[in-house]
Amino acid sequence: MVKDGYFYGFGLFAASALAWVLTHGSRTATGVPILLAIFFLWFFRDPNRTVPTGENLAVSPADGKVTECEWIETPQGGKLRISIFLSVFDVHVNRTPIAGTVTGVEYRKGAFVNAMDPESAMFNEQTLIIVSDGRIEVAFKLIAGLLARRIVCNVRPGDKLERGQRIGLIKFGSRVDVLLPGDAQLQVRKGSRVKGGSSVLAKLV
Repeated sequence: MVKDGYFYGFGLFAASALAWVLTHGSRTATGVPILLAIFFLWFFRDPNRTVPTGENLAVSPADGKVTECEWIETPQGGKLRISIFLSVFDVHVNRTPIAGTVTGVEYRKGAFVNAMDPESAMFNEQTLIIVSDGRIEVAFKLIAGLLARRIVCNVRPGDKLERGQRIGLIKFGSRVDVLLPGDAQLQVRKGSRVKGGSSVLAKLV
Protein backbone atom coordinates (compact mmCIF):
# COMPACT_ATOMS: atom_id res chain seq x y z
CA MET A 1 0.00 0.00 0.00
CA VAL A 2 1.10 3.54 -0.73
CA LYS A 3 1.89 5.40 2.50
CA ASP A 4 -0.86 7.92 1.73
CA GLY A 5 -3.37 5.14 2.38
CA TYR A 6 -2.16 4.75 5.95
CA PHE A 7 -2.24 8.52 6.45
CA TYR A 8 -5.85 8.91 5.28
CA GLY A 9 -7.10 5.56 6.56
CA PHE A 10 -5.80 5.65 10.11
CA GLY A 11 -6.51 9.36 10.36
CA LEU A 12 -10.17 8.66 9.62
CA PHE A 13 -10.25 5.73 12.05
CA ALA A 14 -8.99 8.14 14.69
CA ALA A 15 -11.68 10.67 13.68
CA SER A 16 -14.30 7.93 14.02
CA ALA A 17 -13.09 7.09 17.53
CA LEU A 18 -13.25 10.76 18.50
CA ALA A 19 -16.74 11.07 17.03
CA TRP A 20 -17.81 8.02 19.07
CA VAL A 21 -16.72 9.76 22.25
CA LEU A 22 -18.15 13.17 21.41
CA THR A 23 -21.52 11.89 20.14
CA HIS A 24 -21.90 9.17 22.78
CA GLY A 25 -21.86 6.35 20.24
CA SER A 26 -23.75 7.82 17.30
CA ARG A 27 -23.63 5.26 14.47
CA THR A 28 -23.91 7.92 11.78
CA ALA A 29 -21.13 10.09 13.15
CA THR A 30 -18.78 7.14 13.55
CA GLY A 31 -19.87 5.09 10.53
CA VAL A 32 -19.10 7.67 7.83
CA PRO A 33 -15.41 8.10 8.80
CA ILE A 34 -15.02 4.32 9.03
CA LEU A 35 -16.43 3.82 5.51
CA LEU A 36 -14.14 6.55 4.17
CA ALA A 37 -11.16 5.00 5.95
CA ILE A 38 -11.86 1.61 4.34
CA PHE A 39 -12.20 3.29 0.94
CA PHE A 40 -8.86 5.10 1.25
CA LEU A 41 -7.05 1.96 2.42
CA TRP A 42 -8.44 0.18 -0.64
CA PHE A 43 -7.85 3.08 -3.06
CA PHE A 44 -4.15 3.42 -2.22
CA ARG A 45 -3.45 -0.28 -2.73
CA ASP A 46 -0.18 -1.08 -4.47
CA PRO A 47 -0.22 -4.67 -5.74
CA ASN A 48 2.91 -6.38 -7.03
CA ARG A 49 2.98 -6.94 -10.77
CA THR A 50 4.75 -9.45 -13.02
CA VAL A 51 6.72 -7.33 -15.49
CA PRO A 52 7.24 -8.90 -18.96
CA THR A 53 10.88 -9.80 -19.61
CA GLY A 54 10.89 -9.86 -23.43
CA GLU A 55 13.08 -7.45 -25.36
CA ASN A 56 11.89 -4.15 -26.84
CA LEU A 57 8.58 -4.02 -25.00
CA ALA A 58 6.77 -0.98 -23.64
CA VAL A 59 4.40 -1.73 -20.76
CA SER A 60 1.48 0.30 -19.52
CA PRO A 61 2.38 3.02 -17.00
CA ALA A 62 -1.07 2.78 -15.40
CA ASP A 63 -4.13 0.65 -14.73
CA GLY A 64 -7.22 1.68 -16.65
CA LYS A 65 -8.98 1.75 -19.99
CA VAL A 66 -7.34 2.69 -23.29
CA THR A 67 -9.36 5.61 -24.67
CA GLU A 68 -7.13 6.64 -27.60
CA CYS A 69 -4.62 4.94 -29.89
CA GLU A 70 -3.42 7.20 -32.67
CA TRP A 71 -0.41 8.34 -34.65
CA ILE A 72 0.31 12.04 -34.30
CA GLU A 73 2.85 14.51 -35.67
CA THR A 74 5.18 16.20 -33.18
CA PRO A 75 8.25 18.46 -33.56
CA GLN A 76 10.29 15.27 -33.07
CA GLY A 77 8.44 13.42 -35.86
CA GLY A 78 5.58 10.93 -35.94
CA LYS A 79 4.63 9.38 -32.60
CA LEU A 80 2.17 6.76 -31.41
CA ARG A 81 0.01 8.18 -28.63
CA ILE A 82 -1.87 5.91 -26.26
CA SER A 83 -4.22 7.46 -23.69
CA ILE A 84 -5.30 5.56 -20.57
CA PHE A 85 -8.15 6.70 -18.35
CA LEU A 86 -8.07 5.79 -14.66
CA SER A 87 -11.33 5.75 -12.74
CA VAL A 88 -11.47 5.92 -8.94
CA PHE A 89 -11.72 2.11 -8.97
CA ASP A 90 -8.33 1.58 -10.64
CA VAL A 91 -4.93 1.26 -8.98
CA HIS A 92 -3.34 4.70 -9.21
CA VAL A 93 0.34 3.81 -8.76
CA ASN A 94 2.23 4.69 -11.96
CA ARG A 95 5.18 2.81 -13.50
CA THR A 96 7.74 3.45 -16.21
CA PRO A 97 6.97 1.87 -19.63
CA ILE A 98 10.61 1.06 -20.42
CA ALA A 99 13.93 0.65 -18.67
CA GLY A 100 16.36 3.53 -19.04
CA THR A 101 17.51 6.85 -17.70
CA VAL A 102 15.13 9.69 -16.84
CA THR A 103 16.14 12.51 -19.17
CA GLY A 104 13.40 14.96 -18.29
CA VAL A 105 10.72 15.71 -15.70
CA GLU A 106 8.47 18.72 -16.25
CA TYR A 107 5.58 19.73 -13.99
CA ARG A 108 2.95 22.14 -15.27
CA LYS A 109 0.08 23.69 -13.35
CA GLY A 110 -3.32 23.73 -14.97
CA ALA A 111 -7.04 23.09 -14.76
CA PHE A 112 -8.94 20.05 -13.50
CA VAL A 113 -11.45 19.24 -16.26
CA ASN A 114 -12.74 15.73 -16.90
CA ALA A 115 -9.79 13.51 -17.84
CA MET A 116 -11.97 11.81 -20.48
CA ASP A 117 -11.91 15.09 -22.42
CA PRO A 118 -9.00 15.03 -24.94
CA GLU A 119 -8.31 18.70 -24.12
CA SER A 120 -7.30 17.66 -20.60
CA ALA A 121 -3.93 16.64 -22.08
CA MET A 122 -3.28 20.29 -22.94
CA PHE A 123 -4.94 22.24 -20.16
CA ASN A 124 -4.94 20.09 -17.01
CA GLU A 125 -2.28 19.95 -14.32
CA GLN A 126 0.31 17.42 -15.46
CA THR A 127 3.79 16.01 -15.11
CA LEU A 128 5.75 14.94 -18.19
CA ILE A 129 8.41 12.24 -17.74
CA ILE A 130 10.88 11.25 -20.45
CA VAL A 131 12.86 7.99 -20.28
CA SER A 132 15.58 6.91 -22.73
CA ASP A 133 17.48 3.64 -23.01
CA GLY A 134 20.06 5.23 -25.31
CA ARG A 135 18.28 4.05 -28.44
CA ILE A 136 14.59 4.68 -27.85
CA GLU A 137 12.93 7.54 -26.01
CA VAL A 138 9.47 7.23 -24.43
CA ALA A 139 7.55 10.13 -22.91
CA PHE A 140 4.50 9.85 -20.71
CA LYS A 141 2.28 12.40 -19.00
CA LEU A 142 0.54 12.00 -15.64
CA ILE A 143 -2.54 14.17 -16.06
CA ALA A 144 -4.86 15.30 -13.26
CA GLY A 145 -8.60 14.87 -13.76
CA LEU A 146 -11.87 16.20 -12.41
CA LEU A 147 -11.27 14.73 -8.94
CA ALA A 148 -7.48 14.47 -8.95
CA ARG A 149 -5.79 17.27 -7.07
CA ARG A 150 -2.24 16.05 -6.71
CA ILE A 151 0.33 14.34 -8.92
CA VAL A 152 3.13 12.59 -7.05
CA CYS A 153 6.33 12.03 -9.04
CA ASN A 154 9.20 10.26 -7.28
CA VAL A 155 11.84 10.41 -10.02
CA ARG A 156 14.18 13.10 -11.31
CA PRO A 157 16.53 13.52 -14.29
CA GLY A 158 19.44 11.11 -14.09
CA ASP A 159 17.56 8.36 -12.26
CA LYS A 160 18.00 4.89 -13.77
CA LEU A 161 14.81 2.83 -13.92
CA GLU A 162 13.87 -0.75 -14.62
CA ARG A 163 10.89 -1.51 -16.85
CA GLY A 164 7.70 -1.44 -14.77
CA GLN A 165 9.36 0.30 -11.81
CA ARG A 166 7.08 2.47 -9.67
CA ILE A 167 7.57 6.19 -10.32
CA GLY A 168 4.66 7.87 -8.51
CA LEU A 169 0.88 8.17 -8.51
CA ILE A 170 -2.04 10.45 -9.31
CA LYS A 171 -4.56 10.82 -6.52
CA PHE A 172 -8.07 9.88 -7.66
CA GLY A 173 -9.51 9.87 -11.20
CA SER A 174 -6.99 10.81 -13.85
CA ARG A 175 -5.33 10.06 -17.19
CA VAL A 176 -1.94 8.99 -18.53
CA ASP A 177 -0.77 9.68 -22.09
CA VAL A 178 2.15 7.69 -23.54
CA LEU A 179 4.17 8.82 -26.56
CA LEU A 180 6.01 5.98 -28.31
CA PRO A 181 8.10 5.97 -31.50
CA GLY A 182 5.91 6.13 -34.60
CA ASP A 183 7.06 2.71 -35.83
CA ALA A 184 6.10 0.92 -32.59
CA GLN A 185 3.92 -2.15 -33.09
CA LEU A 186 0.70 -1.58 -31.18
CA GLN A 187 -0.45 -4.45 -28.92
CA VAL A 188 -3.63 -2.86 -27.53
CA ARG A 189 -6.60 -1.05 -29.01
CA LYS A 190 -9.21 1.47 -27.98
CA GLY A 191 -11.31 -0.06 -25.21
CA SER A 192 -8.60 -2.42 -23.95
CA ARG A 193 -8.16 -2.78 -20.20
CA VAL A 194 -4.53 -2.56 -19.09
CA LYS A 195 -2.57 -3.03 -15.88
CA GLY A 196 0.40 -0.89 -14.96
CA GLY A 197 3.74 -2.64 -15.28
CA SER A 198 2.34 -5.89 -16.72
CA SER A 199 0.26 -5.13 -19.84
CA VAL A 200 2.30 -4.70 -23.03
CA LEU A 201 1.27 -1.58 -24.96
CA ALA A 202 3.61 -1.99 -27.91
CA LYS A 203 6.69 -3.67 -29.32
CA LEU A 204 9.51 -1.24 -30.08
CA VAL A 205 11.45 -1.85 -33.29
